[in-house]
Amino acid sequence: MVMGSPPEARNRIRLNVRELWRFRHLYLLLLPVLVYFVLFRYWPIWWLTISFKDYRLFAGFAASPWVGLKHYIAFFNSRDFLMIISNTLLINLYALVFAFPVPIIFALLLNELSGIRFKRTVQNISYLPHFVSMVVAVGLIMSFLSPATGPLNQMLKGLGFEPVFFMAKAEYFRTIYIVSEIWQHMGWQAIVYLAALAAVDVELYEAAVVDGASRWKQLVHVTLPSISSTIIVMFVLRVGYIMTVGFEKMFLMTNPMVRQVAEVISTYVYRRGLLNGDYSFATAVGFFNSLVALLFISVANGVSRKFSDVSVW
Repeated sequence: MVMGSPPEARNRIRLNVRELWRFRHLYLLLLPVLVYFVLFRYWPIWWLTISFKDYRLFAGFAASPWVGLKHYIAFFNSRDFLMIISNTLLINLYALVFAFPVPIIFALLLNELSGIRFKRTVQNISYLPHFVSMVVAVGLIMSFLSPATGPLNQMLKGLGFEPVFFMAKAEYFRTIYIVSEIWQHMGWQAIVYLAALAAVDVELYEAAVVDGASRWKQLVHVTLPSISSTIIVMFVLRVGYIMTVGFEKMFLMTNPMVRQVAEVISTYVYRRGLLNGDYSFATAVGFFNSLVALLFISVANGVSRKFSDVSVW
């Protein structure tokens, strides 16, 4: 690449500075976002190195001795390794199979409604659980499933069955978690698909009607192909979270009776890192989790790009 002469380079710098100053208000709006990413996304990357050390809080980073892969090996050999990995993967696989299609179906159903006022009312009601505090949401779940006063157990009593303490039964935990995830986020996640549906060319539906296509055939041959790229992108992004389960909800829902199916990587890192003070071990677990998630999303993106020409990058 041929560099310009010094005068040309200085002129280019002046133009760039002038443009920066011209749009200074926009860059000022961008500043909080940049600060956030630097402080909470990029700066913590440096601290991943404590996973290769026996980090001692009072000794400091520099004085803590290097131990190599000691903490990774300890995690792989721990008795909790298979339980934690399987719990995390199973919950996310259930979410992919059962929870991921629900917002798509919900958006398609909303798109078929002709009454604007009723459609907006349904949308607004479906959004509400997403904005409810996680503590309140879990409290509502526990109240609904309470063996003493919960509506579900009251219904079971009315049918002649004994009340069930659902939150203390390991066999019900994953089902409760997935159903509650659908309830909380179905409406909010449907926004993306509703936006994609709004961008579908109306002339395609008119042509389908002229050809005698029923509403079902319009859905199969016009609507779904038109939003398929959005579905694929959202699926690839969701695969990137296959090793991630929200800490707050899982922590609030977990109790000793269901720990064998509820302990996931995020709660395990919290327990080992903050409660037990084993910072290096917890960092190693978190870093391993991030690497596996990167592998999953890279594979999913590559497969998507190969077979559908749609990808995130």
